[in-house]
Amino acid sequence: MAYESFSVEIDDRIAHIALTRPHKRNSMNPAFWRELPEIIADIDGNAKARAIVISSTGPHFSSGMDLASFGGPGAGTDEAAARKASIRHGASFYDGTSHLQRAFSCLEECRIPVLVAVQGGCIGGGVDMISACDMRYATEDAYFTIFEINIGMTADVGTFPRLVKLLPEGIVRELAYTGRRMSAAEAKEVGLVNRVFQDQEAMLAGVFDVAREIAAKPPLAVYGCKRMINYARDHSTADGLDYIAIWNASFLQSAEMQEAMLAKRQNRPGEFVDLPKKRSAA
Repeated sequence: MAYESFSVEIDDRIAHIALTRPHKRNSMNPAFWRELPEIIADIDGNAKARAIVISSTGPHFSSGMDLASFGGPGAGTDEAAARKASIRHGASFYDGTSHLQRAFSCLEECRIPVLVAVQGGCIGGGVDMISACDMRYATEDAYFTIFEINIGMTADVGTFPRLVKLLPEGIVRELAYTGRRMSAAEAKEVGLVNRVFQDQEAMLAGVFDVAREIAAKPPLAVYGCKRMINYARDHSTADGLDYIAIWNASFLQSAEMQEAMLAKRQNRPGEFVDLPKKRSAA
């Protein structure tokens, strides 16, 4: 299927989703917000891959939301239309923001690990996006900016609820209040990214190596790890301990454990069962 904002390739149980609007610095137009959850739902719901890699094209990962394509004050052709366009209905704004938030929450909620590879600028909505991924990797020239403060607004698509659980609070506050750039080196130092590479070619090679490692593991166990890590992040230790016990009581597969141990002993790839398709998947 052809997409306006993305290309999608699936090979060797790894899905590669690439942003494909470099001429617009991969800004997030309406098609972006519609297509991303559709792509993730298809890959996850139909169990098409065991790992997902998100990358981008051109010198920058993403310049964030394409505000011009959403219209705004002065978007009308005459004074009356411009005044009408400048009036914001709270309920409509809430619904629109929720729609954007869901587009990134799908990365966090899908059963498959999502690895993101960032080059150049990762600005505004780009930070919202990568904070919803499982692991983040960057090139040496990458930088990260909570840019919204520079245009007089508060980031609202996912940066703060997630970033405060990834970084020290003081760092998040400084980035949010100043809108300054965080370099790839600093992002690695504070734990936002897992690893920094010299250039995009080296980064993609390294990220796909990690993705292949993940894809070689039992998919159900990987799904359980992702679910438990997300749950533990958002709940107390006691709740997390109880939930993992209930999860394994329901999902633990002794046959998969035996195959994993046998494959390791025989120095061969494991033959594991894929995740089932979701009932809601087409």
